Amino acid sequence: MVDFKYEIVEKIAVLSESSKGWTKELNLIRWNDRDAKYDIREWSPDGSKMGKGITLSNEEAAVLKKALASRNDL
Repeated sequence: MVDFKYEIVEKIAVLSESSKGWTKELNLIRWNDRDAKYDIREWSPDGSKMGKGITLSNEEAAVLKKALASRNDL
């Protein structure tokens, strides 16, 4: 298994919590000493395990923000 490093630079929001205590979070994370990116994924209650997620650059996050803001049902 490949080792990787990460640092949670900023915890932005908890989006939801499962019945088992895992939380889906939006965080700003630095992966392998690179620039921080927005990250959405599930985390175990103690923060020691993570699920699969998605990372977004600043530009991608801006496009997502604009797309969500343009929806009438939110």
